[in-house]
Amino acid sequence: MKPFTYLASGILSGTALGYTLPVEVNTMNHQKADERPPESPQAFESLNIHNQDGDKSPVGFNPVLQAQQPFPVWLTEVTGLTEWPGLDPPYIPLDFIDMNAIPKFPAHDFGVCPPVRDSCSFDCYKCVAFDDVYTCPKLSQTFDDGPSPATPKLLDHLQNPSTFFTLGTNVVRFPDVYLQIMAKGHVMASHTWGHRFLPALSNEDIIAQIQWSVWAMNATGNHLPKWFRPPYGGTDDRVRYIVRQFGMQSVLWDLDSFDWQLVSNERTETEIYGDARAWVAKRPKSGLILEHDGLIRTVNAAIEVNKIIGRDQLTVPQCVGGINYIKEFKKSWWRTPW
Repeated sequence: MKPFTYLASGILSGTALGYTLPVEVNTMNHQKADERPPESPQAFESLNIHNQDGDKSPVGFNPVLQAQQPFPVWLTEVTGLTEWPGLDPPYIPLDFIDMNAIPKFPAHDFGVCPPVRDSCSFDCYKCVAFDDVYTCPKLSQTFDDGPSPATPKLLDHLQNPSTFFTLGTNVVRFPDVYLQIMAKGHVMASHTWGHRFLPALSNEDIIAQIQWSVWAMNATGNHLPKWFRPPYGGTDDRVRYIVRQFGMQSVLWDLDSFDWQLVSNERTETEIYGDARAWVAKRPKSGLILEHDGLIRTVNAAIEVNKIIGRDQLTVPQCVGGINYIKEFKKSWWRTPW
């Protein structure tokens, strides 16, 4: 088995949980992706989200004013803190992570790629590791950046279970929406705490972004996530190693809707729907689509894409024959295992 593969060449074999999945990469889509700039941290931070009153507010997080999920007693015992942190949470040492064993690949900023490809960077070179999930045998939608006030509209129209990669800050900000997603039978997954570009961070800060995301999901949904998607697709073998220490697997994509460009009018709904129809027409009709549920405009587009694709879709664990969560706790049991 090859330790990693580059997503630019015809027929590949993706492996997750010991399951070998032959796939045909949509090379046309990758060419289009090369022609469009990827979502950047600057673009994400410039987006506006609608609060519960329908007003617009800049993306950010004030835990004192915005966190609705109570800070659990067990998390105070673990961290010594009494409230949710801001976008850049503190690192809390964990005894199951050997800091000395983390690969020594250097950090790199968004858009500044290392000259050597041995770190298997997805954001730079579309490199995938042996346990990355990056496609699906059935054409399937996935959603990043929620939960948000726009998410319930998406839930009302989705014809099938899907996978939602949630931000910890939004989980504690909109816990009721998080529980609504769960109640509809969708799979909840991690998208970090504050949507930071992980390859640019120190090992400690990467761990902090992941651990606080996991704690938010545990406090709200009583479960430990199995599936993790790095913001901006920012991952390499240093980031992957840390993700694996939490028992999670990285999930990427091979089809990008570029729906975030709707906000800046760089892309139109018509273009997104045209791509969706092309993906449906392709044989085999397979792939993981990257979409977002953080804004009403991207949600509206996702609803139409769902109509185009139809209900014959899979969740990420169904794509690879995996489990939904590492562990699910009874609602009366709030103690974290670490």
